[in-house]
Amino acid sequence: MTQPLTNLYSKILTEIGEDPKRNGLLDTPQRAAKAMQFLTQGYHQELNDIVNNAVFDSDTDEMVIVQNIELYSMCEHHMLPFIGQCHIAYLPRGKVLGLSKFARIVDMFARRLQIQENLTKQIAEAVQEVTDAAGVAVIVEAKHMCMMMRGVEKQNSKMKSSVMLGAFRNDVKTRNEFLMLLGR
Repeated sequence: MTQPLTNLYSKILTEIGEDPKRNGLLDTPQRAAKAMQFLTQGYHQELNDIVNNAVFDSDTDEMVIVQNIELYSMCEHHMLPFIGQCHIAYLPRGKVLGLSKFARIVDMFARRLQIQENLTKQIAEAVQEVTDAAGVAVIVEAKHMCMMMRGVEKQNSKMKSSVMLGAFRNDVKTRNEFLMLLGR
């Protein structure tokens, strides 16, 4: 853990009017620094390391969907969490990706300061890159604490974003099959 980050959290506590030497806060700067490092670990990960050669030959060319992948990220504008689910579909073209790698790809990009629109695109492009699929579709649905805890304080708002690549963008029937299978 970096001492400078711990020191910065101690300074933040002081700036908001707290006493970092108060009993309940003694270890808070260190814990907050450690939490921030965990929440932003995606900056230190690479796609090839995450995938770890888990791309396998397959003769299937039918749609594969991985649904309801939990995600936890932080809005780059307010550094507050957004929490939701990611749904990924792809049309294999001779290669399939190991199932757990989809969740790892989502986590790698979610564990960065982020906006949901970019997160959705990064996931889609990464899946496309490692699978060379005929098409990739990604939908992210999330609740944003920056909408719920501050500002407009709208508790039931949910943001949905989608990116469609290849056949999912160019073929309405393929896109509609994906949406139907998701129950959308």
